[in-house]
Amino acid sequence: MPKPVHHPRNLTDWLKQLDSQLLPASTESQQQLRRALADSNRSMRELAESMQSCPALALSVMREANRKSSGLSERTESLEAAISRLGIKRTEELLNRLPALPEQALPKALRQILLISQHACQQANGLFAGRLARLWQEVHWGSLLFLSPIWTLLAAHPELFDKWEQRVLVNGEAATKVEQELLGVPLLELCLALSEQWNLPEWITQGYRLLVNDRRLLVKALHIARDNQHPLHQQQCLDSDSNLRRWLTLPANSILLANGLAISAHYAWNSPHSLRWQRLTGLFLQLPLDNVQQLLHQNAVNSARQMPSSDLWHPAEALLWPWSARHLQAAVTQPSTALVSAWRQHCAQLLAQPSAFTNVLQLTACANQALQACGMQRVLILLADRNHTRLIAQQQSGLDKAAASLSLDPQQSQVLRRLLSAPAQLKLSPANIAQFSALLPGTLKNLFPSEHLLIRSIANNNRVVMLIFTDQGGRALSDTSVQGFGKTVQCIERALASFANRGR
Repeated sequence: MPKPVHHPRNLTDWLKQLDSQLLPASTESQQQLRRALADSNRSMRELAESMQSCPALALSVMREANRKSSGLSERTESLEAAISRLGIKRTEELLNRLPALPEQALPKALRQILLISQHACQQANGLFAGRLARLWQEVHWGSLLFLSPIWTLLAAHPELFDKWEQRVLVNGEAATKVEQELLGVPLLELCLALSEQWNLPEWITQGYRLLVNDRRLLVKALHIARDNQHPLHQQQCLDSDSNLRRWLTLPANSILLANGLAISAHYAWNSPHSLRWQRLTGLFLQLPLDNVQQLLHQNAVNSARQMPSSDLWHPAEALLWPWSARHLQAAVTQPSTALVSAWRQHCAQLLAQPSAFTNVLQLTACANQALQACGMQRVLILLADRNHTRLIAQQQSGLDKAAASLSLDPQQSQVLRRLLSAPAQLKLSPANIAQFSALLPGTLKNLFPSEHLLIRSIANNNRVVMLIFTDQGGRALSDTSVQGFGKTVQCIERALASFANRGR
């Protein structure tokens, strides 16, 4: 049985561990770079370009050059300048310090994040390097090294990548919540602290400072970028906010945009996150969204052509697929035998003829237990009075204690009125949450802080008598979970009918 993985839970301990973490390099790239460094005919620029195939060395050289320069001279912003500062001999020593492994022996999570960084570098070169010709080295190396704090994190703990990917990208959980559980600290704060400790290029640190300390500018820019069909109105909005307009023209934003585009494309080109970065890039470049998307797809294809075929995922592959297809799928977890057995027992009790219950409280308690056994983590069962003027909490699990005394006026909510008018089911997801959220009572939204929620109204003798609210702790609801919920509701409906006819 594998031992549980232990890792730091606070920023100080993380910095201490990751600062000493050496990134491994593939044996092949290490040998190629040894030959390149031994070739006296190679220029510093050619040596720097050859290191793009070994990001581990690029980071090591940049860190070492800026460690030497700390307090003595200007920070090195490009790899070419960093090699010049250190010299060939010291660069070769750093290369020899890197652990060498065959390509396929490197942790897959590390290889995947390096591919994302290389894709970001390609996007930065294609979108911005021509417009910022004098700063092309800063654009190139800043975009490649932007995610380097995460490289070291995944070199030390590769298992974290799949967990984050599944919970944040697939299940739609809040990144801050997931990172707090997995790391004990927000990931962006850790990246900022590492970039400052390593004295990485200023553009990298600026990007993390924006994401951690000054997201207001980013939110304002994203809000304006949404109106991409009206460039004149966008310009008027920018003209009215000189601070935002000045920030939007900063060249340093290019590497943040390139990495935002690459990370979001890793999941899907047409996801909400990806569209936000695409629109913001269009605002930065003053280009229509269609033009931006065409450039992004071309750059992705060029990036994929430069990568050797492997077991890694490149977003360019998705351009050949149906637009709604996803390469990441929700992990299917089979319920335990004990849980399935409990669910069957509760359903058998609900289906018993004649009714096994002497009062409504017993029936709803069994219904609550059956819903939990089918995989629902938070459950609220509300009973409607005869005239549908009040909804009273009858059962709850996994919620704040205040839910037990909840009483709602359904006339104050269009969604509740619709559910009470006839039996119906509503499945909330990120795709429709904005449409329905404003129509739900605030007390219910506070009890279920989630974008994934199932709501069902149940009738007896053609009159809705019960409303059920349930979710899986904020995670996306799989088809299997929705089917299990539907079967449980059928049992509850039959239990209500049997209970109403008892003694007749």
